[in-house]
Amino acid sequence: MRQPTFAQRLTRTKPIEMDAGGQDSHAHSLHRSLGLFSLTMIGVGATIGTGIFFTMVEAVPKAGPSVILSFMIAALTAGLTALCYSELSSRIPASGSSYSFAYATVGEFAAFIVAACLLLEYGLAASATAIGWSDYLNNFLTNALGWQIPDMLRHPMIVSGAQGVEFHPGQFNLPPVVLVLICGFLLLRGAKESATVNAVMVLIKLVILTFFAVIAFSGFNAAHFTPFFNTDNSQGMAGMSGVTAAAGTVFFSFIGLDTIATAGGEVKDPKRNVPLGIMVALLIVTVFYMLVAVAAVGAQPASMFAGQEAGLSVILQNVTGKAWPALILSAGAVISVFSVTLVTIYGQSRILYAISKDGLIPASFQNVHPRTRAPVSNTIIVCMVVGIVGGLVDSTFLWDMVSMGTLVAFIVVSISVPVIRKKGIGSENAGFRVPFGPYLIPGLSIIACLYILKDLSKTTFHVFFIWMAIAIVVYFAYSLRNSRLNKNT
Repeated sequence: MRQPTFAQRLTRTKPIEMDAGGQDSHAHSLHRSLGLFSLTMIGVGATIGTGIFFTMVEAVPKAGPSVILSFMIAALTAGLTALCYSELSSRIPASGSSYSFAYATVGEFAAFIVAACLLLEYGLAASATAIGWSDYLNNFLTNALGWQIPDMLRHPMIVSGAQGVEFHPGQFNLPPVVLVLICGFLLLRGAKESATVNAVMVLIKLVILTFFAVIAFSGFNAAHFTPFFNTDNSQGMAGMSGVTAAAGTVFFSFIGLDTIATAGGEVKDPKRNVPLGIMVALLIVTVFYMLVAVAAVGAQPASMFAGQEAGLSVILQNVTGKAWPALILSAGAVISVFSVTLVTIYGQSRILYAISKDGLIPASFQNVHPRTRAPVSNTIIVCMVVGIVGGLVDSTFLWDMVSMGTLVAFIVVSISVPVIRKKGIGSENAGFRVPFGPYLIPGLSIIACLYILKDLSKTTFHVFFIWMAIAIVVYFAYSLRNSRLNKNT
């Protein structure tokens, strides 16, 4: 039998029959326990919270009141990509999300690069949201008990200062570590139990955000929208440059769409439920993002957002002059951000499971508990890394890096649609097809992602390329040789 060439090994694709789990032993298989409601709540849980509760503080100083356009651009881009995700997930109903889609369409090496993007995306997203949770927890404790977490236990060692990176020995942000430990405990109990807890927390967060919008609109001032665009060009953020830069910052919050697809291996009737879950989650998320963004900017001048801890709580306190609305909002944020961190860690552990199942990383990452069917090693390792980053690093370093990983993964998903159509992969499973042919929507999705990418910071690009270099070394040193496909040739 003729041995494949080096180029053929890099571009070999995985048959979707392998993703269907037919070759996996029961000891290494996930349990299909998630229905449409639980799946949709996973998507909403991983999405709503981050862009609204935290990144307004980062995004509004870049765009000014036109941050509303930033959310619209991010939502439009996510919507275009969601259509691509829907078709791919109906054809390839497996864990691993865009990694699995890339492996079945554009080849192993590209899939491993996407996997590296996803690991970066999910790991840093979990750390960033856990850090933001610390601010709202502290605000809640202050309003409820008149007590604050000591500064040395709620500020990280590595922070972004006026002169660049600063080190503050003796500081450690403890609350994110506590949150990650609780999330890890829940995830080790199994996907169904975690999904139930998440669904309850998501419903609470939607009520809390509605509560915020109602009160914030009582202090609405149209003058806060003038000037609409950022006029300060000292950092190159004036006009539409600020809008796209802010869109890049908030875009990572649409990671929830990818999280739905990562659950493909644990979903009942994935051909129907995954595409439907993606579209329903996107609709819910977009409505709430726009509602809260308009209410927040209308209630407070854009100049006040910069550096504001627990921003939405502070807005309510300023609008009403009372502490109880801020107390309720902070309590809701503590619960809702918990759900974001929980679901993001869940997604990271399932991606590691999918990569390990293909032999591209050690087999220990696909071991699951015999009773709960949860990937134990993955969950513990992810929680350790997320907790360490959350305790030591300022979230300012993390937002754009997560967006970078998300955008690259979305681009590959969009490319995969025309490829999967041309090859006819999974055509018998196609419960959903991207409208207007295989090129228009995916092409617009790619253009929109590139439009947002162009205004991410130089530091973000530098760190991303370093991470990619590490991934390439790992692939050629381990994954290429140990690939399950390599052993089958």
